[in-house]
Amino acid sequence: MVFSSITALCLHVPICWGLVFKFGLGHVGAALAIGVSYWLNVTCLAIYINYSSACQKTKIVFSSNALLISISEFLTYAIPSGLIFEWWSFEVLTLLAGLLPNPQLETAVLLVLNITTLIYFIPYAVGASASTRVSNELGAGNPKIAKGAVLVVVILGVAGAVIVSTLFFSFRHILGYAYCNDKQVVDYVANMAPLLCVSVTADSLIGAFSGIARGGGFQEIGAYVNLGAYYLVGIPMGLLLGFHLQLRAKGLWMGTLSGSVLQVIILATVTALTDWQKEATKARERIVEKSTITHSALCK
Repeated sequence: MVFSSITALCLHVPICWGLVFKFGLGHVGAALAIGVSYWLNVTCLAIYINYSSACQKTKIVFSSNALLISISEFLTYAIPSGLIFEWWSFEVLTLLAGLLPNPQLETAVLLVLNITTLIYFIPYAVGASASTRVSNELGAGNPKIAKGAVLVVVILGVAGAVIVSTLFFSFRHILGYAYCNDKQVVDYVANMAPLLCVSVTADSLIGAFSGIARGGGFQEIGAYVNLGAYYLVGIPMGLLLGFHLQLRAKGLWMGTLSGSVLQVIILATVTALTDWQKEATKARERIVEKSTITHSALCK
């Protein structure tokens, strides 16, 4: 996946430059370049999966029954996850900022959102590693090792948050120049820096705890927490602070941030109260059940 992503990235730069500047497509060209790069990544991964010896052991004979079972199970998780995906709340934040006075300046919150998007790949990677490691150890019947992995992930999340937040706050007065030379926008980004630092901290911990939740098999709890934190607390609080209390874009961001903090608190509590021995037993039961279902489907 690393080499596939690097290949797509290396090709993305010249493709983006060509579409934006050479063909004069501007922002449309940038969007097209992203789409092309995504499909290049998919193509590279498909070729690897099809021809790599490392994937041969996981391949099974095609069966319509097994395919239907797999798709049904996938959609059971994918549709609810897509409907309550927390990033939708940040997009709503950007749209709401356009309704504020001086929308040209207030929508500069999109720059801050873009920064958090870039940085979120770090905790996302930590969470993905946590998901794999925790699930593997639980499936292998090693609850103590799984619990140790959880501790390591949390420490990495905290350390990453401290380092990145410190850097952002230290360079807050020049951070906006990465996007434009408008002094008003640069000052706006600097003014939002304290909230950005808190947001980065919350996102780092959310990435860690979400990965632990996926690895532990309690995605359903994470989904409900996600829904409640952002859509029942974050967005309404943002509307209250941004419009009613006249805090504008900063108020919108503070509201969404309150949802992030609430999510961290709940997920941290769930993780702390988890009985890892019990989760290891449940993981083994799921493995046996899944193997039985797949075998039955293939035999039909």
